[in-house]
Amino acid sequence: MNEEKYNQVFCEIFDLKLTDLSHELHYQSVPSWDSVGHLALISELETQFNISLEIDDVIDFSSYEKGKTILNKYGIELV
Repeated sequence: MNEEKYNQVFCEIFDLKLTDLSHELHYQSVPSWDSVGHLALISELETQFNISLEIDDVIDFSSYEKGKTILNKYGIELV
């Protein structure tokens, strides 16, 4: 369920399809994942999972896969 929510946020923020989500998806790999898109992504993830990411984690959130690792630190399991 958490993974579905995570995927939905990526798809909505970056206007992607589920098939676009892969380990190759990273910051600036799609035009909409720029600095503004990144902040929108972080904001929506914080809202959806009711967390507040530390600034270091916001900066380190550089890919779809890295995001899973970061959310895990906050007790959000994405299986």
